[in-house]
Amino acid sequence: MASLLIAPATAGAATPTTPVQAPAVTLPQAPSMHTEARKVDAVPTPKADWFDCDEWADGADCAMVPLPLDYDEPKGQKTEVAVLRLRATDTSKKKLGTLFVNPGGPGGSGVQMAAAAEQFVSPAVRQRFDIVGMDPRGTNFSDGVACWKNNGAMQKDLAGFAVAFPYTKTETKAYVKSSEAFGKACGTTGKPMSGSMSTAEVARDMDMLRRVVGDKQLTYLGFSYGTYLGNVYANMFPDRVRAVVIDGVLDPQGWAGTKYNKARPQTQRIKSGQGAAKALQEILKRCKAAGEKYCQFAADGDPVKNYQKMVASLKKKPLVIKGEETGGEPVEVSYATLIGTLLSSMYSPDAGTSVDSILSEVSALLAQPGARGSKLAQRQAEARSDLAARISSEQQAQQSAANEKKRLGAATGWGFPYDNSAEAFQSVLCTDGTNPSRAKNWSHYADYAQILAPDFGPLWTWGSAPCASSTWTSQDEDSYRGTFDHATAHPVLVVGSYWDPATNYDGAVKAASLLPKSRLLSSTNWGHTAYGTSKCATGAIDAYLLSGKLPAKGTVCEGDVQPFTTPLDEQGARSKLRKAQESHLPPVVPPVPGAVPRR
Repeated sequence: MASLLIAPATAGAATPTTPVQAPAVTLPQAPSMHTEARKVDAVPTPKADWFDCDEWADGADCAMVPLPLDYDEPKGQKTEVAVLRLRATDTSKKKLGTLFVNPGGPGGSGVQMAAAAEQFVSPAVRQRFDIVGMDPRGTNFSDGVACWKNNGAMQKDLAGFAVAFPYTKTETKAYVKSSEAFGKACGTTGKPMSGSMSTAEVARDMDMLRRVVGDKQLTYLGFSYGTYLGNVYANMFPDRVRAVVIDGVLDPQGWAGTKYNKARPQTQRIKSGQGAAKALQEILKRCKAAGEKYCQFAADGDPVKNYQKMVASLKKKPLVIKGEETGGEPVEVSYATLIGTLLSSMYSPDAGTSVDSILSEVSALLAQPGARGSKLAQRQAEARSDLAARISSEQQAQQSAANEKKRLGAATGWGFPYDNSAEAFQSVLCTDGTNPSRAKNWSHYADYAQILAPDFGPLWTWGSAPCASSTWTSQDEDSYRGTFDHATAHPVLVVGSYWDPATNYDGAVKAASLLPKSRLLSSTNWGHTAYGTSKCATGAIDAYLLSGKLPAKGTVCEGDVQPFTTPLDEQGARSKLRKAQESHLPPVVPPVPGAVPRR
């Protein structure tokens, strides 16, 4: 890892009044590029009937845009895609164009992300660009994929997914059963939409919308899975790239699969498990080095060894939390629950504080009950309350997000029969990449993943079990499987964070090595994606979007928030500052089934 931090030459520079394009690159004569261009260009530009949707954001307008379900049959069946636009805020300056945004997932709502632009997009960028987000076909407020006729049938079939990942034999059997049912449902009831949702189709849709808004080339800011969308677009339509930023990058060859790695599950190939395991081990090492004045968990002994003991204990027997603090309802903390909770906590730039709190609370509750009135008893009472609330918060967040969608959908006239985020995630994942044949064999892949990435490898690996090719039969013949090395009209800015627990930094390195003339911007921030985590990273991305100017080669930005740099007795004030900083982060959706946008 590089230790030298180089401030980007563009950070803090004055906003240019006219766009300065990077030198164009001579494109290779690749027939596939021209074929894609001809296919999409043959479709007449659809009309977008924009209407006010202030309920989403002040000044927003929305549209439902009809697009071909299959671009090979442009006059055939249509699917409607939901779009939201926020106009550029400074009418006194020449508008540079439209910035398309995507929050990840797959299945995250571009409509919701664009509506939140004021929260996370820098004022200088909002002044010069309209911000547009679309809900990818089959998701959210676009015409939705539905693999079941109703919510009850879906819940019955997916009952085995009630755990973060299966660990016991009983859990594994139930998880495999649900995975098989998932594939069969999307291969029957879910058709034809479930076979028309690959990222290539979304890239074609985005190129159509680029024409709708009148831009000659695409300006794009994509996070997490949205980086794969940006990468696919850049390789399918390389001559139409103005400025594409991909932040929190999925390894494109891992996601799509190659002849060399197709025998392994898709969610193992992208090495997210290794990224999460690396991040946790670094937090534990820093906790030990900082000591108990800065890290609570260090007060219980060696954090690395105690974490291993904790995991071993929970594998043998889950911890059951009960008492007045939990409202009388017992809450089970299993091994899988702990790992899933730790992973969620590491999506935040303040990952060190969150991980420290979780581990110190579990440590306290695994100890013998403290005597009434003792400091240990008080610590255990606080741990019961906080840990129980933390574990239930994810489910509450999912319900809250679903309720908010219903409210906004009703206000706009958009609706859907039920939350289809599960089908949306898998329909993209499973049509984008190759996977082994039988879901029952995922337990063997998970065992191997445990060797590669202790604890987190199995969690990520199991996420693609529904994609087992013998049961997931709905395929998209027009999906994109590479290559990812097409020279683009202007360079792509690839952004990777060293400690990202969802999109391994190696994915950014791989993508940048494949894309000619691209530039890798690295960051030491914690959490998932880099935009908004430092003036350095945000300034470099903004400058590129505005002017096309890239940060200096080898630039490494220092994340504003680093673990265990503030004494515990001073963290109250720092906590308020960190929460204020995090409120300005993009609402990214990590590549995990059922995940909700970061809040």
